[in-house]
Amino acid sequence: MATKIIRSYKDQKAYDVAPTPDVAHLPKIKGYDFNQKFDLSKFLQAYNSTGFQASNLGKAVDIVKNMQRENATIFLGYTSNMVSSGIRDIITYLVKEKQVHALVTTAGGVEEDIIKCLKSFHLGLFEVSGRSLFEKGINRTGNIFIPNDRYLYFEKFINPFLDRLYKEKKIWTVTEITRELGKEIAKEKNCEESILYWAYKNEIPVFCPALMDGSFGDLVYFMKQRHSDFQIDMTEDSKKIIDFALQAEKTGAIILGAGVAKHFILNANIFREGLDYAVYINTAEEYDGSDSGANPEEAITWGKIKTDAAHVKVHADATLVFPLLVAGSFAAKK
Repeated sequence: MATKIIRSYKDQKAYDVAPTPDVAHLPKIKGYDFNQKFDLSKFLQAYNSTGFQASNLGKAVDIVKNMQRENATIFLGYTSNMVSSGIRDIITYLVKEKQVHALVTTAGGVEEDIIKCLKSFHLGLFEVSGRSLFEKGINRTGNIFIPNDRYLYFEKFINPFLDRLYKEKKIWTVTEITRELGKEIAKEKNCEESILYWAYKNEIPVFCPALMDGSFGDLVYFMKQRHSDFQIDMTEDSKKIIDFALQAEKTGAIILGAGVAKHFILNANIFREGLDYAVYINTAEEYDGSDSGANPEEAITWGKIKTDAAHVKVHADATLVFPLLVAGSFAAKK
C-alpha cells in the first residue's frame, strides 16, 4: 500500500499510525540513581542500560567476567601511550595478581615501563607551544611531559644491560629480552611499579613485535656498532605466541588501542580458529580500511574471532574506561 503523504497537522492527526514494534523484551534505558546510597557494583551495572558507549562498556565488563569464569587464557594488548599514562599502574596490578596470561605491547610500552622506575613522568597541558617545550628539553605525549633526561637515565641503564646479554649469548628473542629487563629492573627501588618486573616474577610472557621502533632500537643500533654479531630474533616469538594460543582451551583478548599490538594477538588466534572472547577499547574508525579501526565483525571474516564469540568494541579513550572495566571485573572480587 502506498505511503500516505502528510500535508498538514490535521492530516497527521487523521493518519493511521502503524502499530508500535514489539520492544518490550528489550532493556529499558535507565541511568544510575544517585538518590540512593552509592554502590560501585550497581553504578557499573547501570552502564548496561545507559545506552551509547556506556552500554558497550557494560557489555565489555560482562565479557571479561565470562573470560574469568571460563578460565580463558587472556591476552592483554596495549599501545605505548597506555604506559605513558597511569594505565601502566593498572596493568601492573593485573600482572602482579596473575589476572592476565600474556602481554603484547609496542616499543614504548617496554622502554617507558623501565624509564618510569628510574624517573617519573609529569602531567602538563595539551595546549602548549611545541617550540617552547623543545627549547626546554621536554617531550610531550598528549598532556604528559617527559624531559629529555629520562632517556639519558634509560641509556645509562640499557647499555650495560645489552653488554651483559652479549656476553651470555649472541642471539636473543624479544620475550627473552623483556624477561631479562624485568629481572634487571628488580635492582631498582621502584621495581614493584613495573609491569616487566611482575611479568618476570610471575613468568608471564611479554611480546613486543615492534621492539626496534623506539629508543631501545636506537640503542641497539649503537650496540651493533660495537658488536655486529649481536642479533634479536623476531621469528621465534611468532611461533611462541601461536603455540601459546594453540595450547589454550579458550582464549580471550582485551586490547587497548590498536596497531601492531592488536594484530599480533588476533593473528596468533587465527591458528586456533579465532578468539572465544574479544574486547576492543580504542578510538580508531573503520572508514579507511585500517586494521586499527577494524571492528570485531571484520575480524570474524578473517577467522581472528570465532563466529559465535562474545565480542564488543568500546569507542572511547582507554584511560577513561579501562579503570572502570577493571573495577567491574578483575577487581570486583576484592
